[in-house]
Amino acid sequence: MRPVVTVFGRNGCHLCEVAEETLKGLQDELDFDIEKRSIEGDAALEAKYGEQIPVILIDGEHHDFWRVNPDRFRASLAKHRQRQ
Repeated sequence: MRPVVTVFGRNGCHLCEVAEETLKGLQDELDFDIEKRSIEGDAALEAKYGEQIPVILIDGEHHDFWRVNPDRFRASLAKHRQRQ
């Protein structure tokens, strides 16, 4: 089963757009799905992630926030797959 990488963000968030583009660039190489979720209008998500967006999760586990470092992402995804 392919891992699901979730990007929590807001509309108009430049860092969110950059993170999504970086992940899309890694998607074919690393074989994962991307799910975008907006925190707008969800009080719980806004309280949890408000100033840290974009927030990146791998199969529901926190990976990182603000920026996607490709090398760090590759390493985290490899570790995640080993645990599966």
